[in-house]
Amino acid sequence: MPEPALQERVARLEGRVQDFGDRFDGLDRRLDALERRMDGRFQDVDARLGALDAKISSQFRWLEGTLIALFVSVIGALATALWLR
Repeated sequence: MPEPALQERVARLEGRVQDFGDRFDGLDRRLDALERRMDGRFQDVDARLGALDAKISSQFRWLEGTLIALFVSVIGALATALWLR
């Protein structure tokens, strides 16, 4: 069986290299699409976390106000108890 000529071997190698290049281009396009999808999802998560932060801050202010009112009431009750003694 005769060995293929050098040019045939080089042509076959060039074809293989071209196939690898095409595969890498396909992978690159798929990774770019994945990156765009992930960026969109991260933006959605950031927006949801921002809304959650605002809600928690509002509830914390209510809790803080309630605790201050309770503290003032306890101090008033203690002062009244000491005053009437």
